[in-house]
Amino acid sequence: MPEAVIVSALRTPIGTARKGTLRDTTAFDLAHHVVAAVADELDADRIDDVILGEGRYGGGVLARHAAVTAGLTAVPGVAQNRHCAAGMAAVQTAAAGIRAGMDELVIAGGVNSDSTAPRARFKVGPDEWIDPWVSPSHPDRPDAPAMDMSITVGWNTAVRAGLTRDDLDRWALRSHRNAIAAIDGGLFKNEIIAVDTPHGLFDTDESPRRDTSLERLASLKVLHPEIDGFSITAGNASGANDGAAALAIASDRLGLPALGYIRAWASVGVDPAVTGLAPIEAITKAAARAGISLGSVRLIEINEAFASVPLAAIRALDLDPEIVNYSGSGCSLGHPVAATGARMIVTMVHELRRRGGGFGIAALCAGGGMGSATVIEVPSA
Repeated sequence: MPEAVIVSALRTPIGTARKGTLRDTTAFDLAHHVVAAVADELDADRIDDVILGEGRYGGGVLARHAAVTAGLTAVPGVAQNRHCAAGMAAVQTAAAGIRAGMDELVIAGGVNSDSTAPRARFKVGPDEWIDPWVSPSHPDRPDAPAMDMSITVGWNTAVRAGLTRDDLDRWALRSHRNAIAAIDGGLFKNEIIAVDTPHGLFDTDESPRRDTSLERLASLKVLHPEIDGFSITAGNASGANDGAAALAIASDRLGLPALGYIRAWASVGVDPAVTGLAPIEAITKAAARAGISLGSVRLIEINEAFASVPLAAIRALDLDPEIVNYSGSGCSLGHPVAATGARMIVTMVHELRRRGGGFGIAALCAGGGMGSATVIEVPSA
């Protein structure tokens, strides 16, 4: 069976939606940018497909649009959606096709532009519409509102894991400090491709806050003061973001230089009310499929849709916090939803290479009661 090899891994900087530098850069532009950059390092005649995670962007196929604008007119495209795990699902699908021997070289990732996303209308009667309308990730329930992830994911996870407001705020502060340290230390320089925007050249993630503090985070109002003990704030949750990421996944039979290998993956479904706990099951399942113990893993990325999500996984799986979200995550870098899963894998590949190799696991929860995890291995330098 062919191995799925990562031969390129790039991303844009992450922008703050609607007020950041990417506010007038469309998902089409972002997709073109990363796909063209990855394709530039490849033999275009050997590319079998482009697969991009996308969500809430009109129902087109951004991957095919990007292939055409990048000059890859003979390459088809696939739109993939697993909500927050869409970008990761695209990478997994590419790896599956390669390991099955059906494809040899695929560009896969995700793109998200909250700033420019179109609005949808939904007909509910002869002359009655919901406008604007957002497709729900699961049937609405009092204990798991379909349109309020601060309750369905953030709060429910915190309650079940026994996490306090102070726990969440301290983790969010750590996230910002780790992200700023990574930026200042140049840890992202090999993965970020600058974007020429109407507001200037954009080359650095703009959501991490240098001036935040525990006191500042503690002063923020909770999102639902009517709920006794509610602990979720804008500070210990991810924001709305724009960005894109893409990887070139190849068969090892092509003999291309390997940045890393995709060894295993797993996706799970859970009750929507415990969506934030889904990464626990996904990590366990993916590690088992890879035949590795969690103790042998050098780095773990668990997306901070809310700070409660990685903290719950750390407690449940007895993980060393020092290897989790080493360079920041959703609370600091941001969560460009359809791109995040691919972004985490991009960052992990480069960080593991900087450390001399080893296993890493990237994981995240996804709307509707889902979770996904991918195991990668970077060979020793």
